[in-house]
Parts: sequence; C-alpha cells; structure tokens
Amino acid sequence: MDEEMTFEYHRKKNARYGDKMLSAKFDHRGRLVEIELDDAAPQEGSDIAALIDHTLLKPDATEEQIVSLCKEAAQYNFGAVCVNSYWVNTCVEILEGTDVQVAAVVGFPLGAMSTEAKVFETEDAIMQGATEIDMVINIGELKADELANVAHDIRQVVRIAHLHDVIVKVIIETCLLTEDEKVTACLIAKAMGADFVKTSTGFGGGGATLEDVRLMRAVVGPEMGVKASGGVRSLADAQAMIAAGASRIGTSSGVKIVQEERA
Repeated sequence: MDEEMTFEYHRKKNARYGDKMLSAKFDHRGRLVEIELDDAAPQEGSDIAALIDHTLLKPDATEEQIVSLCKEAAQYNFGAVCVNSYWVNTCVEILEGTDVQVAAVVGFPLGAMSTEAKVFETEDAIMQGATEIDMVINIGELKADELANVAHDIRQVVRIAHLHDVIVKVIIETCLLTEDEKVTACLIAKAMGADFVKTSTGFGGGGATLEDVRLMRAVVGPEMGVKASGGVRSLADAQAMIAAGASRIGTSSGVKIVQEERA
C-alpha cells in the first residue's frame, strides 16, 4: 500500500481515580503507542453526569447545535454525546482531551437496513473516532420470530466494534414489542456479546418506562449495561430510571438534570 494511502487511526482512552489521570493512546490495530500519568484537574461535583449520554439526533440538527452539545458535554462532564454518524468527526475534534465519549447511532431509527449496511456504518463511524455504537435491531424480524437473522445482525456489528475496543448498545425499541419480545431481544443481545441493551430510539412513538428498565435489567443481569432513553427529562426521571436498573441515561435534557442535581 502506498504511504499516502495508509490510514493512521489513533484512539485515546482515559482512566481516572481521585487526582490521578492516566491517558493511553492506541493505533488502529489496538497496539499501545503512548501512555501518560498526570495530575487531574478537579471535577465539578455531579453524581449523575457521567451516566448521561447527551443526545442530539434530530434530522434538522445543525453544526452550531452539535458544537453547543459538545461544549455542554465537556462543561458538565457527561459520559458521552450521542449523535448521527455524520457528526462524529466534528464531535471528536471538539471533545479531544476530555473524558467525554462519542457515540454514533447505526441503523437509526428504523433498524430495517441490511446487516452489511449496519456493519459499514459501524466501521465508518469508528474510523471517524466513535468510541460507542448504538445500533437498532431488525424489529420486523424479531416480531416475525426470525431470531437467527436478528442475532446475526447484532453479532456482526458487535464483532466489528469489538475489534476496535468500541462498545455496542443494542436498541430494542420497547414501545413496539410485547413483553415476551423484549425478553427475547435482551437475551439475543446478551448472547451475541453486546455491552448494553437500550430501550428506545425516541422516534418509535414511545420512550423508556420504569417497567421496561426493570425487565431489561432482570433479563441481562449485572453483566450488561441498560440504557434508558426517551422521555427522561428531569432529575426525578433519571433517578427513577437508575433505581430501576439503568446504568446509562440517554437524554437531550442533560444540562437541566445536572443543574437540578446541583440545586
């Protein structure tokens, strides 16, 4: 391969404890290329900010709004921003040097794309710098009891993501499923090696409910994450979801939630 065709991809991961921050940089094959241990700046006090995926997925989102989203995420120490893949590179540039992760949605919001399309979108988002992938399952195939197709769809995305040490959250769109289908979707996601199950896209006609979060947590156990997304608009909403078993909150109201907590 010609030198000009070589794609140099680096991923940075941070780990923090108290006043110590360790930063590690990896190349595109996952090999360690640099590591640093420094004193960390004090964090603004918030117990919930790190659990929030600060989200903007509207089709009419502008670059100005995405920039604002990232600046808020850095200011309030949110766990991640969650955006459409077009905006991943912009978010990575703005959030460089922070602990905020960049999550890209895949197969969004319908989930009815081919597996090959989802895999391509996943790999492209990762090459742009995404460190988390929120993928939508093939809802129709689940409802048709074509479970092997649902499993293959998830597994292929998980496989390519995990090659790059990127986590996968599987969106099951609870508002469209029966209780039995929710259980089945969670079991498949767990068996296929996904890192999280997630309630909703926010575009399916309903969002997270406490009942769904409790059910999802009961099915996947403590080994996986559960992300409550859609309709979480206040500190009380977020606290209730966490008490029900959520380990991540997807919301566009993150600033309001943290401000309520601080007040």
